[in-house]
Amino acid sequence: MIAAIAVAQLAANLGYDSAAARYEDAATTTNGTKSQTEREAADLRVTTQAASQILSAQTRAIPVDPELEATLSEAVADAETAATRADAASAGDVPTMGDKPIWFWELFGATELWERRLTQVEKLDDDLRAAITDMTSADERVTQGGLSLVSAAGEAAPDFEEAHRSARNEAVIALRSAASDAVETTVLDDTAASAYLALQTAAAQVVSTEAEEMAEKSGPLKTQRLEIEAFARSLAPGVLLEFDWSPVVNGAGYDGSMGGYTTWWWDDPGRATIELSDSVAEQWPAERSRALVAHEVGHAISVKCEGMYDSSTQDSIEKWATAWAISMGFTDDANGVWAYGYPPQNYIDAAAGCR
Repeated sequence: MIAAIAVAQLAANLGYDSAAARYEDAATTTNGTKSQTEREAADLRVTTQAASQILSAQTRAIPVDPELEATLSEAVADAETAATRADAASAGDVPTMGDKPIWFWELFGATELWERRLTQVEKLDDDLRAAITDMTSADERVTQGGLSLVSAAGEAAPDFEEAHRSARNEAVIALRSAASDAVETTVLDDTAASAYLALQTAAAQVVSTEAEEMAEKSGPLKTQRLEIEAFARSLAPGVLLEFDWSPVVNGAGYDGSMGGYTTWWWDDPGRATIELSDSVAEQWPAERSRALVAHEVGHAISVKCEGMYDSSTQDSIEKWATAWAISMGFTDDANGVWAYGYPPQNYIDAAAGCR
């Protein structure tokens, strides 16, 4: 009898130890998978939150491709479902083992319990791994959809800028900077969402400042003013030009006189503001009007040609602008010759290389 009890006790201990070891290994693995699932779910929510911010943007000055938007919306919905399922799987319990029983009848019962729990924990691990796979796929879809939308908006910025040529320089510069950030985005997170929102805000400012500029140009001379601005921009490709119009500029504007004044910045990108008197538009497209505009553009385009002339004196600066207008073929003395005299030939030769 005692021998039988001893055999039963030994068998019970061995069976329990084997079941306990297998369960402990499975529990450790499953707890690791559970932690990974929780991290993946948190990461996925960061991605979906960024995508949701993009989709819910209040300002959309740059139009959003409906197909890209629909694809992203669907991906976000699927990702939210995947994260919810992962949460449910992660809520599954992984029991910890208590003290080992002593007697064989207790050991046999405990062994059976841990074997059942082993099956449950292995099933939980399978469910968690499936949830991770689903979340990985969902994250990839949301990321791809979000980055495609952000990048597309950034890539559309140059055409958008071209369609709003009368916007103020500072708004255009902000648009370019925001577009650069958008197209360089490689991770869909709060930074990506902020880049997209900043781009749309900058685009809205482009529209707003253009509307303000167009309102300032309104009136009977609006058509001529816009033609002159387009003409000036055609002479200085790559230079951001902004225009202001007044009855009198630089002391001229009445009795047939014309006035112009240009302020430029050696920044990146090069930019300038050209002020013109209303009389320039009134006399447009006379050669003298074109020549005066060319002189002012000669100042503006110098941002592309720094170091090609002596900019330390006003006399030299005006000679350069006059020489540049001459090098472009504008020979009417409103090109600066009447006001500042004929420039030296070496200035004209140098200006011919500034385009």
